[in-house]
Amino acid sequence: MPTKPLLNIPDAERTPLVNQLLVLIEQLTQEKHQLKETVQQLRDEIARLKGEKGKPKFKASGMDRETDSGPDAGAPDGTGADAKPTDKRPGSAKRSKTKQLEIHEVVTIAPSQPPPLGSRHKGYRDFIVQDLKIQAWNTCYRLEEWQAPDGSWLRGVLPATLNGGHFGSELRRYALYQHHQCHVTQPLLHEQLTEWGIDISVGQVDALLSNHNAVFFEEKDQLLSTGLEVCRSITVDDSGARHQGKNGYVTQIGNDLFAWFASTDSKSRINFLQLLHAGQISYQITPYALDYMREQGLPQEARRRVEAHLTEAIAQPDCWAQHLDALGIESERHRRIATEGALLGSLIEKGFSPDLAIVSDGAGQFNVMLHGLCWIHAERLVHKLIPLNDAHQQDQTRVRDEIWGLYADLKAYQRNPDPDQALALAARFDAVFSRRTSFETLNQTLKRLHAHRKGLLLVLERPDIPLHTNGSEGDIRDYVKRRKTSGGTRSDLGRRCRDTFASLKKTCRKLGFSFWDYLADRIESREVIPCLSQIIRQRAGAASALP
Repeated sequence: MPTKPLLNIPDAERTPLVNQLLVLIEQLTQEKHQLKETVQQLRDEIARLKGEKGKPKFKASGMDRETDSGPDAGAPDGTGADAKPTDKRPGSAKRSKTKQLEIHEVVTIAPSQPPPLGSRHKGYRDFIVQDLKIQAWNTCYRLEEWQAPDGSWLRGVLPATLNGGHFGSELRRYALYQHHQCHVTQPLLHEQLTEWGIDISVGQVDALLSNHNAVFFEEKDQLLSTGLEVCRSITVDDSGARHQGKNGYVTQIGNDLFAWFASTDSKSRINFLQLLHAGQISYQITPYALDYMREQGLPQEARRRVEAHLTEAIAQPDCWAQHLDALGIESERHRRIATEGALLGSLIEKGFSPDLAIVSDGAGQFNVMLHGLCWIHAERLVHKLIPLNDAHQQDQTRVRDEIWGLYADLKAYQRNPDPDQALALAARFDAVFSRRTSFETLNQTLKRLHAHRKGLLLVLERPDIPLHTNGSEGDIRDYVKRRKTSGGTRSDLGRRCRDTFASLKKTCRKLGFSFWDYLADRIESREVIPCLSQIIRQRAGAASALP
């Protein structure tokens, strides 16, 4: 009697044991494909090191591009299914490329031969050339010295922008821009400056980048506290960031108005809550903190001890640890939950809004208060599954199309919220993510995503929040590039500088300011560009005033 194909078993014969075996087979097949991909990546890396070309990389999902203007819209770069060959990219319209340029020098060129007698001068034909002047510029400050009749001395004072050093503000501005904006490493920067005739040592290059940055540190510290105060939602992400030869992490917090980075040795929820304190970490037992501890499963006896010793805010982590010791809370899990709750309680007491929506890729450390999930990451879990036959391929394509359609309608709902439509969208979500297909691994993936229904559908309650974390992923990509070129930081000051200038650079870009102009404004105290936190406050206020 011929046997039936293993993966085409009718539903009536799919016992729980059969389903488990099918999932196991699919997982083993997935691992086999992943192993092949890993081998191919290693081969590509070997080929790259040999100077050869590797195999093209796997194409990205492109889910968000597909839904920018609705479910049938093409990609914004004109490559979608409905894009016309004549479509032009945004900003490609004809314009005068030299009309706004400042002219620094005018050179008049006469014909190579004198004009014949009787010729009339008919004006000029302008031809504008853009260029740079890069050269060393050394200044000798001659400080006058006078001795008064009473024997006292009067001396000239150096400009404050020099900070008593032998390198000017423009050189420092250039070094900061090259290192933080263009990712030029310190050795290459030193080589470049010496080739241009600057007599500078490796240590002096490091000093240019690290010293006299108090004004930048202060402004960076204000970004997060202001952003959390005036914004209704943020997106978050993290990545690797090595420090002192050890693996560490960088956390990004931001939205369309600001970006803020902090490098730490941990990426736990305690670490994230400490970062939200914006430098002023404190612990306090409040009703909100006790509710959190109860939700997280802290035993009643431990909660009773914590509640019986309500205290004022504790400002130091060591003091908080001693407080837990005094309460007799020794279990690592119980201490963690109590610490998270105390950090949350202190945040609320400081004025932190419980209605602030935090949108992440689903990492557990970000799951506090109102937690929204990124739809791009959710769809990616379906997109990266490897079908085993044509039926699996069809099921995967159908499910992805339904997710795309739902995503597009959620974006339309954001523009025009309607309570009746919210109920319909929630019902569609349940239908899509409760679907049963012939692809058992896809079924399990949909089931896991359906368990995160609250986070994925938070937009129905809060249409103002983003549906993805693309902004955070774009912001943190700079750290990935820096990690590949420079490895990591060696001193705590270097790590602080890296976080500070990454935050300021990205925030300038979001607010529409040139980072080059910003550096000059702060180094030379021009006070033309206002404080970035002040601009964030103004723009957030203007956005909230819109209907």
